[in-house]
Amino acid sequence: MKRIISAVFIIVFVAALAAACGQTAAPEDTSSVKETTASSKETVSVSAETSILAESRKDVLVVVFSATGTTKAVADRIAAYADADLYEIKAAQEYTAADLDWTDRNSRTTIEQNDKSARPQIGSPELSLDGYKTVFIGYPIWWGEEPRILDTFVEKYDFDGVTCIPFCTSGGSGVGRSDKNLADHAGSGNWESGKLLNHTSDADLQNWIDSVM
Repeated sequence: MKRIISAVFIIVFVAALAAACGQTAAPEDTSSVKETTASSKETVSVSAETSILAESRKDVLVVVFSATGTTKAVADRIAAYADADLYEIKAAQEYTAADLDWTDRNSRTTIEQNDKSARPQIGSPELSLDGYKTVFIGYPIWWGEEPRILDTFVEKYDFDGVTCIPFCTSGGSGVGRSDKNLADHAGSGNWESGKLLNHTSDADLQNWIDSVM
């Protein structure tokens, strides 16, 4: 009789232990499912965000070449006011202080500006103009004209359907023929007259942007 009771007791104990083990495993499986579900939700969320960003892409771009940072500072302000994207033209071979010495007839920029066929190479990543309707193009005035690297830039891209708005900074010269030169070299796009933006106040800059957009 005692053996029977002992056997029954052992069977009950083993069954209870097995049930307990099964209950312990369940939360781990559930946790795994929850993590997978959460991961899926995160993926959906990221995909949705990417889609929204793609749909809300800006249609205004500010392009700037600035060897000393002066024109870049103006471009930054325009990009902020116009809620525009910003693309900086960088020379494949950066300009040094010696290159920019306008008093030296043998300096790099003097030689380039005296050669209307010069086309300095651009080192910035490729640019896509798809989706942009308005492009501000900024540059310093060198030797009374646009830097030759701007000619490299406008000849490289197709501006069909784009309104192009040149702006520049200068130590003493005006816009000159720089805006017309760019339009001629580009051969496409709707080119507005260039604007000299030296020491322009926030209010005047905003008014000009509003008038051309």
